Amino acid sequence: MGRTSNADQKLMDASLDLMWEESYGSVTIDHICQRAGVKTGSFYYFFKSKADLAVAALEKLWKEQWKPSLDQTFSPSVDPLVRFTKYFESIYDSQLAIKKKYGKVLGCPVCTVGSEVSTQEVDVSAVIRDIMSRKRRYYESAIRDALAEGAIEPCDPAQEALALFSLLEGMVSQARITNDPEILRKLPAMALGLLRVKAKSSSPAPAAVHA
Repeated sequence: MGRTSNADQKLMDASLDLMWEESYGSVTIDHICQRAGVKTGSFYYFFKSKADLAVAALEKLWKEQWKPSLDQTFSPSVDPLVRFTKYFESIYDSQLAIKKKYGKVLGCPVCTVGSEVSTQEVDVSAVIRDIMSRKRRYYESAIRDALAEGAIEPCDPAQEALALFSLLEGMVSQARITNDPEILRKLPAMALGLLRVKAKSSSPAPAAVHA
């Protein structure tokens, strides 16, 4: 295999898919290489260990998929409450599509791996915590914008972002456990309820003027 091959990209994609579909602990380097179509001996040219590969794969997921998607959905040009509504609606759509493709709800790959390795793989756990923090900053920015517009009740943006993130991951985990994406339909309404969106005031109709 030449050094200019894309074997490292194949290995990262294969490892993330396998860790998500199965589990970090059950996936072996041989298994990853087989899925990637890469010779096992070539693995160590690119990565020192399975943990090293997992870190690279998770960063690839962030840079190539999550960040571009979040940049678009949470664009400052979009109304902050619309950002949240569209984002939480997309969670149901994505998990429904995943179930149709794989026959089961797989949940969030980052949290799935993170909950498994949090006390085992220091480097993998560290990058997962960092990715979660990056994601929460999008929430926090939208919350600050909503506060500035007076659209939600006063709150601590950082704490509110953490609460929204916890709601999301808790519900997605339930969907994975029950293998039922339908419970995620309620996410947008639950998120807006957690944000304590202010009711839009309606001005009373003007009194009739009699000649």
